[in-house]
Amino acid sequence: MLNKFGPSGHGEAQVQYLDGDFRVISPGTYVRCAITDTRIPLDELKYWSVDLQEAYATPAAVLQRHFPGAPKPQES
Repeated sequence: MLNKFGPSGHGEAQVQYLDGDFRVISPGTYVRCAITDTRIPLDELKYWSVDLQEAYATPAAVLQRHFPGAPKPQES
């Protein structure tokens, strides 16, 4: 149970990434992308690594983490 001196839940959440789901360990409204440091609202979180326990903002960030030598996708 949180009290008025505990985390408010409006900052960065601590999350455990699972296969196909995630569990909020410490309340918050966002997590940070491991590649871009972008804030990702929890309700928009779609990409993460269970093995590395980190979140990604975009598919391009996933590719950058797992295939760092690959050419960057062209933006249209």
